[in-house]
Amino acid sequence: MEHHAPHDSSVFEGYYSKFDLPSGAHLALIICKVKPAKDRPDMVSFNYVPAGSAHKTFQKEVWVDRLDMVTFGKDNDFGLEIPGMGYARWHADSTTEYSLDHPDFSFHGKTTSRTPWSPDTDTPEALLVKLPLPLHWHVQSLASDCEFSMKIPGYDLPASDRSGKAVVHQEKNWAQSFPAAHMWLQARDGDRGFCAAGGQILGLEAFLLGYRSKDLNIDFRPPFAVRIAGLSPFMSYTSNWEERTFELSVQSFRQKITLKAKAPKGSFFSLSAPFPEGHRPNFLGQSFEATYEIKIYESGWFGPWKLVREDAFEGASLEFGAGYYPPRGSEERFH
Repeated sequence: MEHHAPHDSSVFEGYYSKFDLPSGAHLALIICKVKPAKDRPDMVSFNYVPAGSAHKTFQKEVWVDRLDMVTFGKDNDFGLEIPGMGYARWHADSTTEYSLDHPDFSFHGKTTSRTPWSPDTDTPEALLVKLPLPLHWHVQSLASDCEFSMKIPGYDLPASDRSGKAVVHQEKNWAQSFPAAHMWLQARDGDRGFCAAGGQILGLEAFLLGYRSKDLNIDFRPPFAVRIAGLSPFMSYTSNWEERTFELSVQSFRQKITLKAKAPKGSFFSLSAPFPEGHRPNFLGQSFEATYEIKIYESGWFGPWKLVREDAFEGASLEFGAGYYPPRGSEERFH
């Protein structure tokens, strides 16, 4: 909870919850505060995305008058309190309560479990989280069971998504400014999963990523997952918005992972992103219909790479942001 709790020194803090719903649809709920901004400083973004029907996405970005970040106790339990709308509250035991009521939507939920980043570290950054970096990324839970109820007046919401049990992925960013360009990926299928974020920061390119399964628990972060002036002995990647593809390869001296991700062109919806002056509309493109192909290799110190695992995910998340998202800032919302 220490990393998930509010950070007073940051310029913005954004909380992202992605719910896998009973029908196969997803709900992306974002609560974000840009502290010094005068233009659109506080946002609640509600995005219901039907499975295989992104063109039927229901989106509502609410620019709220107030968003209070309140600490309740000494164990880092806290709440994001929105007067007149509701709250999201994280308790000391890491359970979460959501209670949001707006004329266009309502959502109420409570988590009953939590899956932390890994057995070895509570956050993707590990010791890097203690450095005064301009941007931090934390994953609070890779998968939490959540009992929920939801209403979207005037929208044909499937009965199975009006109440029931969902699985929620929870994370946050806190920073002085948003990255110049970034990618974000997330997938979960039972106890298998992949999650990554990275892009251009501090004049270099860096990623944080993790692969999870019953028998493999693999993480990469700088100094291996970093590229300087486009060069690195350990990492390479290619981001291609026109083809909606992303490829990544990262290795250490003993392990290597490769990823190929692709999403249909009609599956993306746009989101606003936080910057010091406020939220900039249409600065991210996100899809929940991506497919991943993952290969994992192992090696002795001087031996050849041996393929030890091939994995694939469907219905995964793929996000192009800022410099990797050419439609950024435009009035037209690209799919």
